[in-house]
Amino acid sequence: MSSIGTFLGRDHQQCDDQYALAEARVVGKQWALASGDFGAFRTMLEHHLGMEEQLMFPALEQAMGHSGGPTAVMRGEHTHMRDLVQGMADAIAAQDGDEFFNHADTLRMLMRQHNLKEEGILYPMADRFLGGQLPQLLEQMRAFEAAAEQGATP
Repeated sequence: MSSIGTFLGRDHQQCDDQYALAEARVVGKQWALASGDFGAFRTMLEHHLGMEEQLMFPALEQAMGHSGGPTAVMRGEHTHMRDLVQGMADAIAAQDGDEFFNHADTLRMLMRQHNLKEEGILYPMADRFLGGQLPQLLEQMRAFEAAAEQGATP
């Protein structure tokens, strides 16, 4: 993979697919399966957000010369997503489908808009600004993934 958009866009799709599976389990009131599938989604989402926050955002901010602007907006949205995901996990633990979907509607809308902004604006911006640093950053992201797959905390 030769671009941030390709690398992290793939992650978006995998998170979306895992989320859809977890949501289907809640619809079916399969609470034990919902808990496991939603836990897997949460882990995937945290991994993705971690790659952005720990690797891509700092590299992009250094290249741009500031930490405001688009990365600050994305960090704020990450916080909002984490809050919603916590509420959804709590709802699954309580076997409360209504409460789950109160959060789910907001999360789905937020993730869709967030992903569009990243894939349409932020990732192409990172590819342009990072230029020669891109191969090294992508290698760091691959190492981050490998550490997660081995259960290590990157």
